[in-house]
Order: sequence, then structure tokens, then C-alpha cells
Amino acid sequence: MRVVVTEFMSLDGVVQAPGGQGEDDDGGFAHGGWSHPFFDAEVVGGAFAEAVAKAEALLFGRRTWQTMAAAWPDRAGDPFADQMNAIPKYVVSATLGEDELTWNNTTLIAGAEAVDRIRELRTGDGGDLVVMGSPTLVRTLLGEGLVDELRLMIMPVLLGGGKSIFPADGGLRTLELASTTISPAGVHVCTYRPVTRG
Repeated sequence: MRVVVTEFMSLDGVVQAPGGQGEDDDGGFAHGGWSHPFFDAEVVGGAFAEAVAKAEALLFGRRTWQTMAAAWPDRAGDPFADQMNAIPKYVVSATLGEDELTWNNTTLIAGAEAVDRIRELRTGDGGDLVVMGSPTLVRTLLGEGLVDELRLMIMPVLLGGGKSIFPADGGLRTLELASTTISPAGVHVCTYRPVTRG
């Protein structure tokens, strides 16, 4: 199973709160919903839908899972929402309890076991394990070499600070550009894969 990270990202590398105001105000972040002016159904929406269509399961950090779990079940009847609700989901958390897993088909991965459990999932057969948002989790996965593909929807906006998915550990990680598409609004939809050393 491949681990595929899909992110809406500003030009300065911020992934925080692309969906709306109040989504994530940590650190005084005041630009919630910043991705909306650059969204189009064909290129950006198509890239997102393609990632989910190839997914065998979804993987989230706690905060992103809680945001999604509060939004998607109420949208039943829409084909994309129905897919999001039906697909198996994993949430990494050190604080959620089993009784809080209200979103259909969700399995809890304890925070302390996350790297080992995701490594185990990754070595199994199947399609993609798609990660959306979840910057803390994605930083860990990148740092551990557990990401097989990065799909970044890089939007032409500078946010001046906010959460990032990139490790700040001084490590050198080389990627290759597998594909790129540019939307009419100037969004670069880029797919990167780690370069295998040796």
C-alpha cells in the first residue's frame, strides 16, 4: 500500500486551514479559507477527486479527522461525500477514545504506535493510503521516509506563516517531479516522488 500525501499549500509552504475560518486558528492564524479563490472543479477538484478515487483507505491526524468527521457525514447523497463516508479511515491520536470514533469506518491508531502501524500498513497489499491535511502527522511520515508520493496543490498566495508539512530537522530529501498541471487560476498541481538512493 502506497502512502500518498495530498495537500492544499500556499506558495510559502503553509497548509493550515485551507477550508474555512475557524478551521484551525492555532498561533493566531487568521487566513482560514485561503484556498477558496483558487479552487476550480476541473483541475484542483479533479486532482483531489483522483487521489480519493485511487485510495483504499484514508489516514488522518486527530485534528484533521475531527474537522472532516464533523463535515462529511451530513453531506450524504453526494457521490464524493458517499465515497468519503464509506471508505476505511485511520486516525492517529494519543487522546481520542474508541467511543469518539463517530465517523463511519474509522480505526484508531494510538499515537505511540503510529510509525510502526503505518509502516506495517505500507508493506501490505492494496491501493493508496491517502493522507489529507494532518501536518504534524505528515512531518513525521516524511521524516521517517514513509511517504511514497506527495501531491501538492500549490496556490499563488503568500500567507506569511502557519503550519507546514516539511520536517525542519536538517535532513536532505530529494524528490522527483512525476507530473504537473497548472489551473487557470495559477495553481500548480504537482506530484513528487522520493528519489531512491543507491
